[in-house]
Amino acid sequence: MKLNEITDKEGATHSRKRVGRGIGSGTGKTGGRGVKGQKSRGGVAINGFEGGQMPIYRRLPKRGFKNIFSTDFNVVSVGRIQTAIDAGKLDGKGSIDAAALKAAGVIRRIKDGVRILADGDVKAKLTLEVAGASRTAIEKVEKAGGTIKLLAPAPAPVAAEE
Repeated sequence: MKLNEITDKEGATHSRKRVGRGIGSGTGKTGGRGVKGQKSRGGVAINGFEGGQMPIYRRLPKRGFKNIFSTDFNVVSVGRIQTAIDAGKLDGKGSIDAAALKAAGVIRRIKDGVRILADGDVKAKLTLEVAGASRTAIEKVEKAGGTIKLLAPAPAPVAAEE
């Protein structure tokens, strides 16, 4: 098999319908649009219009809001960190921060920081520098002889004054 011989299966693709190409085509004259009226003409976009009836997006109440100041943390358990250390992907001797967790493949991307939770057990003596941690996670790490340093949150961007 060669790259230039690869084709779709028979019937997988349909040819485009050519409307308005004479009465013999079956879609000539009005092109399947019916006769007259707003929708028979070009340039019409009436999404959400329900024929004068109150549209559903106005009949239903508004609910909730999006908090623009909310923070989105990567949640990592102490058990997951211990697994990465046991697998040799993470160096338990040095300081572990968000960049080290990303390099080890524990997290995919650094969002607003890393928050440590207490799921699982930790045996290694860890030094963590993270944005947040649960009380039980801090207790587990300190019981194993490690420390958790909580980083200060990044300051909110201030608009430039003129």
